[in-house]
Amino acid sequence: MHPKVFISHASEDKDRFVLAFAERLRASGVDVWLDRWEMLPGDSLVDKIFEEGLRNAAAVIVVLSNNSVNKPWVREEINAAFVKRVNSGSKLIPVVLDACRVPEALASTLWERIDDVSAYDTSFERLLAAVVGARDKPPLGQLPGYVSAPICEIGGLARIDNLVLKTACERVVRNGHDQVDGSELLTSDEIASLPEQEIDDSLKILEREHLVKLSRFAGIGLPHFRITMYGFQQYAKAYVPDYESSITQVASAVVNNGLEDNKSIQQHVGKDQFLVDHALEVLENQGYVRLSRTMGGHTWIIDVSPALKRALAS
Repeated sequence: MHPKVFISHASEDKDRFVLAFAERLRASGVDVWLDRWEMLPGDSLVDKIFEEGLRNAAAVIVVLSNNSVNKPWVREEINAAFVKRVNSGSKLIPVVLDACRVPEALASTLWERIDDVSAYDTSFERLLAAVVGARDKPPLGQLPGYVSAPICEIGGLARIDNLVLKTACERVVRNGHDQVDGSELLTSDEIASLPEQEIDDSLKILEREHLVKLSRFAGIGLPHFRITMYGFQQYAKAYVPDYESSITQVASAVVNNGLEDNKSIQQHVGKDQFLVDHALEVLENQGYVRLSRTMGGHTWIIDVSPALKRALAS
């Protein structure tokens, strides 16, 4: 669909600018209404201009010059164009040729100034873009992961701290132990675009909340740290759908199946080893079991409280 444009102008500007400008617009796919092309002897000026030209125009280009600003017909066409813009939302585009005074009615409308009517390629492209509604605004890119990544609410944590804890806990589940090299966080798409200082600040906040324990050392880069039992617990409650039932399954494996170490429990319940080790730590922290740990990551259950049996039965 070719956009239709009405050009309001003074006859004195037709040969020096308007005619060539209109031809150039038509060559670019714009259906220009110009009196020279549309009106024949005997036609009614009012009917042709106001009923056919202006009414059917998607945009009105007003050519302002020393010749046109005081022309009664041009002022009438400007007034009619303003009414049309208010009633239909059409475009009103002033083009200023000379150092003329812009009419008050157009003072608040953004206009295009053409200083040289023989060389105005840049202005023409802007005017054509205004007519067809094209903009050179760059397209929106994808938001950084730390903004767009879906998160679950962890009470008291800002979004960035939530994401850093989530990323770290996902890492310890994969690694099978609670130690994290801070540089590993930078491999996550969700927070990789964050400045290191922001991540470092977040780790300090997580330590203040007892969710991680930082290892202090001299050097540059992000610190090593450990996920605390409480930290993983807060993460798991938000992000691990069967977290509570996993704790119960581990307790049941100890009480009902008589399993005595973390390796056999992991095989029995089919959970990640880190989640099983965490569940045993939770049970130990609650006073339900006593554990013995070896350097190789092996954990033995050396005592089970009768209270755990009662807790499972309730």
